[in-house]
Amino acid sequence: MKREMKTYYTYLLKCADNTLYCGYTVDLDQRLAKHNAGKASKYTRARLPVELVYWEAFASQHEAMAREYQLKQWTREEKLALISNRKTGDA
Repeated sequence: MKREMKTYYTYLLKCADNTLYCGYTVDLDQRLAKHNAGKASKYTRARLPVELVYWEAFASQHEAMAREYQLKQWTREEKLALISNRKTGDA
């Protein structure tokens, strides 16, 4: 029996009020749709619409959650630098 490997994602959203939100999921498209429908997070519900600005893929839920925790400890400036590097292809 062949097991399908699941991919886990850690992501950053930019909210309408220009704040950043960090989370993890197994389906980026579905999670973004839930955020924008106001059904994913109390924090983002009051700051719609949101835009996916950064994500990373992991082989395990543990890795994705650990990265989410790490990013939540970072300053806003550090997160913005990470996003900026990804957009320019440096990351």
